[in-house]
Formats: sequence, C-alpha cells, structure tokens
Amino acid sequence: MPSKPVQQFKHIGVVGAGSMGSMMTFAFCDLGLDVSTWDVDRSNVDKVTNWAKNYKNAKGNIHGFYSIDDFTKSLEGKGERKLFIFSVTHGDPADSVLGMMKHDLKKGDIILDGGNENYRKTERRQKECEKMGVSWIGMGVSGGYQSARRGPSLSPSGDPEALKIVMPLLEQYAAKDPKTNTPCVTRIGPGGSGHFVKMVHNGIEGGMLSALAEAWAYMTFGLGMKYEDISDVFASWNETGELRQNFLLRIGADILRTKRTPQGDQNGEGASNDDGYVLDDVLDKVVQDDDNTEGTPLWCVMESAARHISCPTLGAAHYMRIASGNRAERARASKKLHMPSPRPIEHKRDRKTVLEQLRRAVYCSFLSSFVQGLELIARASEDEGWNINMGDCLQIWRAGCIIQSEYIADLLQPALTKNPMTNMKFVDEVSRELHRNFDDLKSIIIEGTQSDQYMPALSATLEYLKYEGGLELPTKFMEAQMDYFGAHCYNKPGIPGEDPGPVMKGPHHYEWKVA
Repeated sequence: MPSKPVQQFKHIGVVGAGSMGSMMTFAFCDLGLDVSTWDVDRSNVDKVTNWAKNYKNAKGNIHGFYSIDDFTKSLEGKGERKLFIFSVTHGDPADSVLGMMKHDLKKGDIILDGGNENYRKTERRQKECEKMGVSWIGMGVSGGYQSARRGPSLSPSGDPEALKIVMPLLEQYAAKDPKTNTPCVTRIGPGGSGHFVKMVHNGIEGGMLSALAEAWAYMTFGLGMKYEDISDVFASWNETGELRQNFLLRIGADILRTKRTPQGDQNGEGASNDDGYVLDDVLDKVVQDDDNTEGTPLWCVMESAARHISCPTLGAAHYMRIASGNRAERARASKKLHMPSPRPIEHKRDRKTVLEQLRRAVYCSFLSSFVQGLELIARASEDEGWNINMGDCLQIWRAGCIIQSEYIADLLQPALTKNPMTNMKFVDEVSRELHRNFDDLKSIIIEGTQSDQYMPALSATLEYLKYEGGLELPTKFMEAQMDYFGAHCYNKPGIPGEDPGPVMKGPHHYEWKVA
C-alpha cells in the first residue's frame, strides 16, 4: 500500500454539498486530493465551486458537477477504484442517488455513507452493492460541520477488506486524540454497526444537551445569574474536575458571551445596536426531530425499548425536544394548563456550594447518558454478533465529536477495553461515581422542582439511579395487578431460581377473582 493515503485515492467524489458535504470536500482538498462534488441542489454546487476559486492555499482541486453522470465519470481512470463519500439526508435520498449511480459503478468501487442513516438501511444497501462487487461502508461522522472541515470522529463499519483500503485516508482525515495523537477512527465492526454507534452517540448527545440546558436555566431563572457569569461557571467546569475538556461546556461558554454587533456575523445575522445577546434571538424550538431531518435520537429511543435497555435520560431529553418543536401547540396548551414559570430559588446555602452541587448533578447526568448509551451498544453488539470493542467507542469519542469529555473517557475506556460487559454499572469506578454524586443530584432536583424549573433529563437520571439500584420497586404492585386482570403470573421473593432468577415469566398465578 502506498505510504501516503492520497496516493491511493488521488481523486474522490463527494455526494452532497450541503453544510457537511461541503466541509468534507474542503477538508479532503486540503489533504491533497482532487475532489468532484455533486448535489441535487445546483446552488450548493455553486457555493462550493465559488469558494474553491477564491481559496489560494488548496493542495487539491475541486470540480463541481450538475450532472450526476458527469460526476461519476469524472473519477474514471483516476485509480484502481472509485471512492465516493455520501453526505445526504437519511432514507429515500440516499437510495435515489445510489440508483442514479449504479450503472457507473464497477467491481472494487467503495462508497462511504457519511450521513446519519438507520443501520438497517445501511445493511440493506451493503447487500445490494455486494452483488455488484461494490463495498458500501456505513460511516458515522460525528462533530457537526465544523469538525467535518477540521477533523471529525468517524465510526465506519462493513467489509473489512474495503475498510483496510480506506482506513489510512480516514486516519489522516479524522480528529486526533489530543493526549496521544491517535486518530479518532476505527473499524467498529461488520454490517451497520458503525451507523448504530453514531446513532447512540447522538442519543448520548441529546441527554447531555438537555442536562446542560437545564443547568443553564437553573442558573438563569433559579439563581438570577447573568449570561457572562454563567459563561465563567461553564468555563471553570471545563478546566478541571469531572467535566474537564468537555465540548458542550466549551461552546456553551462561548454562546453565553456572544453579543449582537452592528454588523452581525458574515451573513448579517445578529446585527443590532442594542448590545444584547445572540442567545436571546433564539426561540425555544428544536424542530429537527419533528420535521424528520434528524432521525438518530428517535431511533435510539426505539432501539433502547426494543432491546430492553433502560435509557430514561436519553428518552426524557428527546421528548422535551419533541414538545419544543411544536411551539404553536404549546402556545395553545399554555392557555389551558396555566403552568407556573420558573421562579427564583431560595437557598439556605451559599452560591458557591449550590453551583458545586449543580456541577455534580450535571456530571452525574452526563455519566449516566454515557452509561445508558454504552449499554445499548453492548446489547446490540451481543444480539447482532458485531463484537464491538467498547473501549474503541470511547477512543473515537475523545476528539472531533459532540460528546467528547476527557474525564468520562478516562474513567470508562480502560475498564471497558479490558472487561467486555453489557452493564456499565458493574464497573466499580462507574458505580462509585454515580453513588458519590447522587445526593447532590437529588438536592438540585428537589429545590429546582419546588421552584418549577424545567429538569426532565436531570430528574430522569435521578429516577434511573434509584430504580436501577433498587430492590423494592413499586412494580411489585404492578405485577400483582397484571396477574389479576391478565393471568400474567409472577415470581416469589426469596425463592431460589425465582429471586433473582432469569428474565422470564414466573410460575405462579393467584385467582384473585373467578372469571
């Protein structure tokens, strides 16, 4: 194999020239590759080619195409095989583009699907392309458009021989672990395992986003803190301790200091003379889940239920996002429900102590989000025979992605690399950390609830820890009722083979009422 990856693929094709695809195009151009790009929207192609004309330091060339046939043919004769990277919306669009390209694909060609795709559709396309001798690699790309430009976290899966060919190029492109300079990319496993891992990454991301947003609201509405003071808090949390080197904290601190200016940004957004904050231009309305442009959090919640893995932090965060998206209905419902707005919190403790408890509560929720997501990956790996190395997941999440969090990675990676398991709470270091921060999480939730703060992810984390570690659950009464009306049958406490026993229907039924 050539010593330099760019010698193996001198010219590649990028399908999709939106925010992600365009950034990938620029990034691979900077690596010294010639890049052909095509998009169904001609204006996206124009934006990329116009940028290329004005970019003086490019190591490669960028060629824009309006015709997909011209696009695919532009790679002919440029190497032993053609390499395409897809960056298109999940579902039908990817199938449509593949259908248009099929007649120009040849044995040995490789397609890297870098979109947020459902892993089952990835596996279907892998089988479809395998018949042509083409390798379809499902590749999760984490980190958003900025990382796509500078180096993302990558989770590819599929044919090992094809991945062996492209891995040197992906290692050159991927983000690098700041501690070891290790590329944040690895072959996750066979089939659609790479897209499954990316799906769970986005589920964990949702839990963390919600917990941090709840902490911001707690400080803003509960403690009456100013944005720049909250920014200082986030920055300090990010510097040391359990939340150190956390991507969401870093950008959160940036957001809270960003003010409107007379000129605004490069597109004029945020232009104002009032010296206010750009954050106050943002409506409480996340629409990516409601309009189906983002499928991964939904799939993550569905998979957790289907595979019997409790992920309430991720689920609660997702449901709040869903509710937020339809603000019109919320506006109508608010007139009926008359819910109280968040009120100032009256503390008997000093501000420093409260903020330390809040920090610990956020960390506990972040760690629980990781635990829930990793347990889902581990269960799927076992179910599907993927043999995913859980330590590798932590390694590729160390840079270039949204959920990067140094302390959590340092805590989890060594244990999971040595001891494969499906329940992360069996790791002594993890259970100790969750226990150690439980009381602070509970205090924050009690006081926040009393003052009507919004706390779905934080409170879901509290309940998760209670029922995952509890042996007196109210499901005792639930099981009795289900036996009453449905002859569900139950296990008995203290009976060997039944308590704790396997996960299966119990042998006992009591005839509570004769039918």
